[in-house]
Amino acid sequence: MKRTKLLLLSILLAFGSQAEDGYRLWLRYDKIDDNVILQQYNRLITSINFYGSSPTLTAAKTELINGLQGLLDKKILYQSTINNGSVLIGISSSSFIKTLLDKNDLNSLGKEGYIIRTAKSNQKNITIITANSDVAVLYGVFYFLRLIQTHQNILQLSIISVPKIQNRILDHWDNLNRTVERGYAGISIWNWHELPDYIDHRYIDYARANASIGINGTVLTNVNANALVLTKDYLVKVAALANVFRTYGIKVYLTAKFSAPVEIGGLKTADPLNAEVQNWWKQKADEIYKYIPDFGGFLVKANSEGQPGPQTYGRTHADGANMLADALAPHNGIVMWRAFVYSNETPDDRFKQAYNEFKPFDGKFKSNVIIQVKNGPIDFQPREPFHPLFGAIPQTPLMMEFQITQEYLGQGTHLVYEAPLFKETLNADTYSNGVGSTVAKVVDGSMNNFQISGMAGVANIGNERNWTNHPFAQANWYAFGRLAWDHDLSAPQIADEWIRQTFSNKKLFVDEVKKIMLASREAVVNYMTPLGLHHIMGTGNHYGPAPWVSNAGRADWNPVYYHKADSAGIGFDRTATGSNALAQYKSEVSNQWKDSNTCDEKYLLWFHHVSWGHTMKSGKTLWQELCAKYQQGVDSVRWMQHQWIGLKDFIDEERFNQVKMFLSIQEKEAEWWRNACLLYFQTFSKMPLPDGYEKPDHTLDYYKSLRFPYAPGSG
Repeated sequence: MKRTKLLLLSILLAFGSQAEDGYRLWLRYDKIDDNVILQQYNRLITSINFYGSSPTLTAAKTELINGLQGLLDKKILYQSTINNGSVLIGISSSSFIKTLLDKNDLNSLGKEGYIIRTAKSNQKNITIITANSDVAVLYGVFYFLRLIQTHQNILQLSIISVPKIQNRILDHWDNLNRTVERGYAGISIWNWHELPDYIDHRYIDYARANASIGINGTVLTNVNANALVLTKDYLVKVAALANVFRTYGIKVYLTAKFSAPVEIGGLKTADPLNAEVQNWWKQKADEIYKYIPDFGGFLVKANSEGQPGPQTYGRTHADGANMLADALAPHNGIVMWRAFVYSNETPDDRFKQAYNEFKPFDGKFKSNVIIQVKNGPIDFQPREPFHPLFGAIPQTPLMMEFQITQEYLGQGTHLVYEAPLFKETLNADTYSNGVGSTVAKVVDGSMNNFQISGMAGVANIGNERNWTNHPFAQANWYAFGRLAWDHDLSAPQIADEWIRQTFSNKKLFVDEVKKIMLASREAVVNYMTPLGLHHIMGTGNHYGPAPWVSNAGRADWNPVYYHKADSAGIGFDRTATGSNALAQYKSEVSNQWKDSNTCDEKYLLWFHHVSWGHTMKSGKTLWQELCAKYQQGVDSVRWMQHQWIGLKDFIDEERFNQVKMFLSIQEKEAEWWRNACLLYFQTFSKMPLPDGYEKPDHTLDYYKSLRFPYAPGSG
């Protein structure tokens, strides 16, 4: 019996030491496996010196000690004296640190920037990590650990890093019953039933992970809001989370349901110009700040997809946003008012509606209101042109909204690295102030000198052990945070960092995985929505192809609304001969896309209804090119599978097999997309599939018959 227990214990210990379940994300502080690099770091880092005693600085100290001890495989001593190899961490006002740094450098940091610098003190080589605030010191500690995790040279450091965007926020579309709208990684991590008394350690690790990439805010609740979260019973629970996150520099925000004064306040109206309503919101804001002194503010979805809003009472978006802004202003809170609005009663192209509704109110919003705009004009598609509001309302700050969760990108099982998508939007030139007026400059406020700026990402996090279900989906959370801090970073650079921290620093492995990641977004575009097709996913759950659907509850929920395939051709005419959505862009932009013969073909069917025989740049007809793109998407997934299998010896078995199985699902679903879409569009083109391409293994009727009533993520 004793031997059996010992055997079981040894097995458990073995699994515990070898298993890689992904929980640690990119914060893996395992011993460096390159002895040459390990010896170099051990010579350069001998001890730490700590200045300060706040909870945040204590967290920074703990993170640094744990990280260094794990990576360097030695005990890191905390000392009060300066030695060769000392790492000094503390705020810049510390008397000793202040003497080692230039005042101008410190002034340039603001509240969140940090300095990491190699210096000398009494002829001893030291490394300083400092900033003007506790949380910025913590950011610097995470960056220093990242340098070591990724095997960078730390011999002569001179790093100054300041975030380009002020509010860097995750939007959780989590409901109070723990379902997650568009969530593919389990249920919500917020266990409202057990709060405020039970604090899951996952909340702390969530905060650590966000702080490590500079995220400084979290919206806890779904934009399709529930007013109950604003009641006392829930505010005490929100306060418990805020108390955890505060140490890591993260503010909490809540979604405000516009009808809350009626639903939980006992009023008969939620009219924003009604004095009783205004007073109710002011009192509610005062109450929230009593529980959460550093509460960030409200995110609001109003008059969109059935949500109540000011237009319900004949008022404007400015009326609604400004009322909430007045309630929050005494507490320095902000209102993030979403521009995702469209109406079934408005016959105009859905592409145009947000611009039409917000353009007239440019300059009419209070200074603590920021308009949150999706990256594209429709709805987080695999590829969209940048939203025409960017650059169009220069007197109003705009906040970017990306979707990290893969609602339209294969959901929880497809490997899709989203940084290229994010960068495509951020680098797009709006020409609003001439050449170089990029979306990034609109969002960071530099183009129009705004004091408020923001970037939001719809979170892909759930209670799955590895947080995001697909191991590579972690890279999208990571990439969002890094780009929100510094939008000048490149997609390859971010991928390189993430791979090295999450998997391995082995060059062959890093190079091959980076190729997979950088090819993955274009692959999903090709096997789902090539050449500018968009929103042809299954209605409701958005899982799988359904370009044939025409009976949804409203016109612009139907895929046929967007592709407009007929015997003459395919695509949505948004030129002057169609909806004229192109007129919402500056002429320098619209001129790039207005001619079907010169339009960038990745946007061709976004802006043009093109004949099936239209000659493409490749010399193929449109139909032939469409077939080629769908096949190319499938082939890309197969290539990804082949590359991954070749890396088996570089990675732990658990994550290797997990990704391998997900890639198998992705291949099957890419084939499904190709087959279903080409069979359907062939009913209009009347053209055969070109020779050499794989033929569908089922009929169109078979694909039309598929139903998925319990697909995840509906919330």
